[in-house]
Amino acid sequence: MIGPALLRLVEAPAVPENSAPIRVGITPPWSLFSLPHTEQRALLGAIADGGIDQIFTADHVSFRGGSGTDGVVSLAVLSGLEPRLDLSLGVLLLALRHPMVAARQIVTLAEAAPGRLTVGIGVGGEDRSEFEVCGIDPSTRGRRTDAALEIVRRLLVGETVDWDDEFFTLDGARIRPEPSPAVPFVVGGRSDAALARAGRLGDGWLAAWCSARRLAEGIAMVEEVAAQDRSVAAPTPSEWSHGIQLWVGVGSDPIDGRQHVADGMRRFYKMPFEPFERYTPLGTPEHIAEFLMPYVDAGATTFNLTPVGKDSMAEIESIAEVRRLLQPG
Repeated sequence: MIGPALLRLVEAPAVPENSAPIRVGITPPWSLFSLPHTEQRALLGAIADGGIDQIFTADHVSFRGGSGTDGVVSLAVLSGLEPRLDLSLGVLLLALRHPMVAARQIVTLAEAAPGRLTVGIGVGGEDRSEFEVCGIDPSTRGRRTDAALEIVRRLLVGETVDWDDEFFTLDGARIRPEPSPAVPFVVGGRSDAALARAGRLGDGWLAAWCSARRLAEGIAMVEEVAAQDRSVAAPTPSEWSHGIQLWVGVGSDPIDGRQHVADGMRRFYKMPFEPFERYTPLGTPEHIAEFLMPYVDAGATTFNLTPVGKDSMAEIESIAEVRRLLQPG
């Protein structure tokens, strides 16, 4: 059954001219890189054919016993496999990289896929050992991320950077060429510190596992911080990009969807599903879109979704339909 929030969009003849378009991203199918090259292209082609806007990847060096994928390298591969899809890092653990190396990686990817890349930045921390094995004190990851992000952003607009703090010392550091068009940066996280970081250094906030009310409050805080304490050039009001990243249970009904996503999240996070359940859309595309509508009303214009269903095509088809329901006309 379609609820009133979704019905309002379904019946709307078109999106008002002053409304920001809704962008929907999807994670690559879990088994993608183990498949033959032709099947990789076919699955990514199905994502693009379905009207999904972008593909996004996580970033981990050694998570929960050694698993992970390098977000920048993954997007570089995906970029060549399907040039119709935009690319989103959701999110890069910048504290694990030297900012000069991170800046060069981002510029190289932006050159290969101009105008297609958005970089999300996060501090991580769900697994402290991931930082420790990289020689990083986990307690410094927030301050280190702040410093590295400001350096990267300054480098990517062509500045020559001199820097000297507890983490980095730079003398006349430069990265050429600067990307054109510029690469937008969104800041991930749920804490007030993440919101302040987004206000000082980001082009938007990429939330995760929060209510629509918290999203609205967070967006207001981000833009308030930006008006008072901005470390780099601020986006114009129309350039802000706020969104949320969520796992999704795809199924014939919410019970079926819950089974799929609960199993997937338990395997990935090595912890129970129940703490995440209230923030996880479950069921058919109509159920999922209905769940997401309050976030649209709260100001979200981007949804990065990790679907778990019976198979990759069911996941892709479901998210494509969610995209159509959220952005009709």
